[in-house]
Amino acid sequence: MDQFDVVVIGSGPGGYISAIRCAQLGFKVAIVEKYNSLGGTCLNVGCIPSKALLDSSEHYFNAVHHFEKHGIKIKDIKPDIKQMIERKRQVVKENSDGVAYLMKKNKITVFNGIGSFVSPQQIKVNSEKSTQELSAKYFIIATGSKPSSLPGIEIDKKQIITSTEALELETIPKHLIVIGGGVIGLELGSVFARLGSKVSVIEYMDRIIPTMDGALSKELQRLLKKNLGFEFYLQHKVLSAIKKSKEVIVTAQNKNAENIELKGDYVLVAVGRRPYTENLGLENAGVKLDEKGRIVVNDLLQTTQPHIYAIGDVVRGPMLAHKAEEEGVFVAEVIAGQKPHINYLLIPGVVYTWPEVASVGYTEEQLKEQNIPYKVGQFPFKASGRAKASMDTDGFIKVLAHKTTDEILGVHMIAPRAADLIAEAVVAMEYKATAEDIGRICHPHPTFSEAFKEACLDAFEKRPLNF
Repeated sequence: MDQFDVVVIGSGPGGYISAIRCAQLGFKVAIVEKYNSLGGTCLNVGCIPSKALLDSSEHYFNAVHHFEKHGIKIKDIKPDIKQMIERKRQVVKENSDGVAYLMKKNKITVFNGIGSFVSPQQIKVNSEKSTQELSAKYFIIATGSKPSSLPGIEIDKKQIITSTEALELETIPKHLIVIGGGVIGLELGSVFARLGSKVSVIEYMDRIIPTMDGALSKELQRLLKKNLGFEFYLQHKVLSAIKKSKEVIVTAQNKNAENIELKGDYVLVAVGRRPYTENLGLENAGVKLDEKGRIVVNDLLQTTQPHIYAIGDVVRGPMLAHKAEEEGVFVAEVIAGQKPHINYLLIPGVVYTWPEVASVGYTEEQLKEQNIPYKVGQFPFKASGRAKASMDTDGFIKVLAHKTTDEILGVHMIAPRAADLIAEAVVAMEYKATAEDIGRICHPHPTFSEAFKEACLDAFEKRPLNF
């Protein structure tokens, strides 16, 4: 039996980052991954491949719709979806190979196979060729999540698909029906809409990206409809998705109990993800799940067995790769006897549409619910010199600050490169900056980041300088 200080189950962003941090802290570490490639959902069938396709489709869309305005004339532009998929696969391979290199660099032993607990102190790793037994002082469960479905919908992985299959499509759908108006559905819908697909989104809630600030939901819906021709069916409950010949017929019911039918050649089921805890043998370890199938943890991310930790999508909180990474480092440092810290309010969320959407801190709806006095500052990108130069004038930045103290409580943006811009807001809020603080910091000109300064000036004294 192989013995280690720490065994990590799962090699996604949470798992491999946690393993590296444990190794840096002097522990003897092993990582268990059921697939042959490392990196988990994020790297193989999530964050990285979806961004690769988003970038490819964005280049094509800009070539068709915007290059001529820039003085670039190209004839006979055609999308080559097979080449886009091939490039995506190469991006994934390079990243996965990079994780494998990091394991070797940090002297982390990799076991390929399904890891399951035999007892609280021991797991077995079953592969096609062998079974190995590992014991450890500590275990970190980082097995991630998998796509959810709906009652009455059978995912055949051919025409009724999840995000995993959508990332491998080598034909451009004529009509893609997306069930779910969250991040995954809107991002993948954007990929195919840019390539010429008609995209219809069916959402049960009364708005898309429902966990984000309402102003972002409203603006993103408007822009996806205006720029890419998205159709939206909000407050609709999907009843069925039935294949008929080469079509899929989706039946949904609106809030007035009226049924509608949509016909498409592909249906993407994007109604969220659920924790992946199957085959872990948690019952053998005495590790408990909650009513949503998540592993129960305390504030130190310890399970009901103090030497077994769990992080990422299998525990409470948003299912985000960077949240899993932070938790992975947190657990490693807790095991080492340190006193790490995570502020879950300041974990940003991003939607990689175009414009991108990013958010951190309280939404305006949350501030109202909690009766926290606040003020609002806003700056539109149509007033940004940098945005005009790049023809990216859609969107705005919205800053929420405490009415009395001026401390920034939330920042919400739909903007070019919002995924990068939000980091300044996270730093500002981590150090409890006020709107005045950011408004008085010199930002380079011309940049997209100036819009954050202007929105803060608007929140502070209603005195933006360029609007």
